[in-house]
Amino acid sequence: MIGYAVGLGNVWRFPYLAYKNGGGAFLIPYTLMLALAGLPLFFLECALGQYANLGPILVWKCAPIFQGVGISMVLMSAYVSIYYNVIISYSLYYLFASLQSVVPWADCFEWADEMCGREPKALCNVTSGGIVTIMNLTWVEEKNLTCNPNSIIYQSLQAPSMQYWDKVTLRRSTGISDTGNIVWYLALCLLLAWILVASSLVKGIKSSGKVVYFTATFPYIVLTILLIKGFTLDGAMNGINFYIGSQSDISKLKDAEVWKDAATQIFFSLSTAFGGLIALSSYNKFNNNCYLDSIIVCVTNCLTSVFAGFAIFAILGHMASESGKSVSEVAESGFGLAFMVYPDALSHLPVPPVWSFLFFAMLLTLGLDSQFALLETILAAIEDLFPKAMRDNRLSITVCCCVILFLLGLPCVTQAGIYWIILIDSFCGGWTFIFAAIIELIGVCWVYGANQFVQDIEMMIGSKSWVFWLWWRMCWIYVSPLLLIVVLLWSLATFSAPTYGPIQFPTWSIVLGWLMTISCLIWLPIMAIIHISKTEGTLWERIVKISKPAANWGPALIQLHHSGFFSEPAINISKVVPSNSSNNRNHNNNNNNNATIQS
Repeated sequence: MIGYAVGLGNVWRFPYLAYKNGGGAFLIPYTLMLALAGLPLFFLECALGQYANLGPILVWKCAPIFQGVGISMVLMSAYVSIYYNVIISYSLYYLFASLQSVVPWADCFEWADEMCGREPKALCNVTSGGIVTIMNLTWVEEKNLTCNPNSIIYQSLQAPSMQYWDKVTLRRSTGISDTGNIVWYLALCLLLAWILVASSLVKGIKSSGKVVYFTATFPYIVLTILLIKGFTLDGAMNGINFYIGSQSDISKLKDAEVWKDAATQIFFSLSTAFGGLIALSSYNKFNNNCYLDSIIVCVTNCLTSVFAGFAIFAILGHMASESGKSVSEVAESGFGLAFMVYPDALSHLPVPPVWSFLFFAMLLTLGLDSQFALLETILAAIEDLFPKAMRDNRLSITVCCCVILFLLGLPCVTQAGIYWIILIDSFCGGWTFIFAAIIELIGVCWVYGANQFVQDIEMMIGSKSWVFWLWWRMCWIYVSPLLLIVVLLWSLATFSAPTYGPIQFPTWSIVLGWLMTISCLIWLPIMAIIHISKTEGTLWERIVKISKPAANWGPALIQLHHSGFFSEPAINISKVVPSNSSNNRNHNNNNNNNATIQS
């Protein structure tokens, strides 16, 4: 679960947000948002999946009217998995490109144009024969010419790593309307990425769980190596101070934008409302301490973000020192950091191929961990709905899903691919998850009932004092929904059409983006209407009926206990659970042919 929660955003987004929003002072709103919104939602999803032993769709037997939330989560995870594996394919491409004696972005080679260079180009006006010509200052000096007075200017150039990203890696076109050709080597890397994912999930959580032992620990090894190396370089402490030290500004906390950044970062870095936490938790033993798991994973996630910042900014500080720039001039986030700025910084180190290989191997493992969980969310939903088919044909279904998602990802490896990634991320990987999280909190804590949910959790982890539950009840019922509503409204109020640098997206692409958003969220009312239409009584009576738990809703403990999975239940469940309650998941070799919610 740590591998799922700790992803690319911890490395390429948090450090940038920290320095932008007051350095060390940013940890104050970040920690508060973790306690008030991130951790409560994380704990809720872990407990819900573990209690029911169900995926994100059928777990809504607890309140069938909200089944559409689960479908929305699965669809949003599918959209994200399409472009997330493309990012993994970028990492694979750079990983292979690092296997050369000289990394190809170290200098301006044959692929570069006249605007490529590390130092600004000096130009001046030269008058000859009454004609004024703009010339390179180096050329002027070589030819013993004379610049016109006060005419020298310095033209900024693009770093080799920037032009390599645009001209070689992406072969980027002029816009999303200019599709161009499929970039064949990126398509092959994308195919390899899906082969890695499929082979790791072919036997379900058993096979991926073994792979994650490596993919979840390797990034920490690389970050530690980068940090140790960074501290030995000139200018490293300037980078660290800029990140979280002397430039820390407590007055930044008066800026509401800082709090919004803290809330969105903690929400997305923990990967809540994707459905993945519910899916992964459904594989836990019933009496697993999901509360302790939540604390450990959330704290580890946040500490990883802070730790990664030290490793990143130590190297960036050295890069700034070498180039004579300030750290703020070289600091970037997202693609800019991962595939332009940091590779450029690593090319300044001794033996650049080794450092580049380690860095991109780290990005690869970070991405694969999250991708495993995204696909497992989809497979868990299929397994819940078609348990027998999944049990008999898991290999075929897994491969089929990967092939479909690979084909859907091909537009993202065309020359316009980067625009498609930004479009999907903007409309399917942002505020849509916040909306799903709000509905999830309402469904579980307001409709199903926070008190009942607390009883369910105590059935798994044992009784706790009322003081212990007071905090969680307050967060689940009031604080977390309110914070998420504020962030959602703010995100919508400040929404602007996506761009890539100066390039604007055409109207048709924005319309397509909203259609993708609608395709995810429309299932909330659709499934509610379907359940209402299948229920008898007046409209209000129908709504009340499908807001109550289904007849076959209950804990996974009964079947697991009867199958010898546990020696003793956490409490006497016979007083709490109706006799027809049952486990509806096939993860523990339990028979189940009831794949639909019965209201």
